[in-house]
Amino acid sequence: MTDFLVALGLMAVVEGVLYAAAPAAMKRALRHVLDMPDATIRIGGLAAMAIGVALVWAARG
Repeated sequence: MTDFLVALGLMAVVEGVLYAAAPAAMKRALRHVLDMPDATIRIGGLAAMAIGVALVWAARG
């Protein structure tokens, strides 16, 4: 459970840095995502999950 909370915390830090460093770019990116088809967003989400699992698996080896 501790690892899960650490992972959530790190995710929040990374996302917070993006919004703090480039808020205008993040607004543009979010507008762009709203215009994308659901299937494209779903594929991107699945790809991000696969990369995340691979990274955790490699780190925990």
